[in-house]
Amino acid sequence: MTDPDIDVTRPSSARVWNYLLDGKDNFAVDRELGEALRSANPGIAGVAQSQRRFLIQAVTLLAGERGIRQFLDIGTGLPTADNTHEVAQRVAPASRIVYVDNDPLVLAHARALLTSSPEGKTAYIDSDVEDPERILREAGQTLDFSKPVAVTMIGILGNVADYAEARSIVERLLDAVPPGSYLAVSDGTSTSAQSVESQRVAKQSGHPYNLRTPEEIGGYFQGLELLEPGVVSTPLWRSQPGTRPEALDVYCAVGRKP
Repeated sequence: MTDPDIDVTRPSSARVWNYLLDGKDNFAVDRELGEALRSANPGIAGVAQSQRRFLIQAVTLLAGERGIRQFLDIGTGLPTADNTHEVAQRVAPASRIVYVDNDPLVLAHARALLTSSPEGKTAYIDSDVEDPERILREAGQTLDFSKPVAVTMIGILGNVADYAEARSIVERLLDAVPPGSYLAVSDGTSTSAQSVESQRVAKQSGHPYNLRTPEEIGGYFQGLELLEPGVVSTPLWRSQPGTRPEALDVYCAVGRKP
């Protein structure tokens, strides 16, 4: 954690999220912002946890029931337990996974920890979400875009300030994958005064994150076939029978390209 490329004077979204998930790969500046966000929106740690559960659920479903063997995970974040390749390769060891992030600490950990099963393959791309052409070009060295791909974008699209541009990025990614591919998105929403306040706090810290409405989250799936239960608050997506999770300021869905 002493890499000179790692700026310890400014918070990093990956490290702040790591802190909210009770991880250890963060610095004082990340913990300070994490606590400010928690004060503004006491449910924000639950948002982080629900997004992690959604990723695990979605990848398990897609690798298992839906037979997907290729995953493009954009906005990887810091490795934890049950990363995309671990979940997918437990179900199907030959799965191929490409991770995308632009945080130098994520890159350092990815090189050390994101190792593949012997049958499959993992790769890491150091790129910004706003450069989908580069992502696709480099991912094509590992993934076969003539076969279905699952694109996962968990807590990343809010980094794109303009919603129309965020929609365009998703569309350009989906244009490159064949029918039978999938999109999984989960992102923060402006569905409470507390979430709006946390957005203000983040912006004030010099680390803005743009919340969307649930309808805007749904807009990412235009032209796709939504899997049940559609666009819902992330804790409610295929929740365990007999449980009654609380809705939070984060929405998600999984859609199939027809």
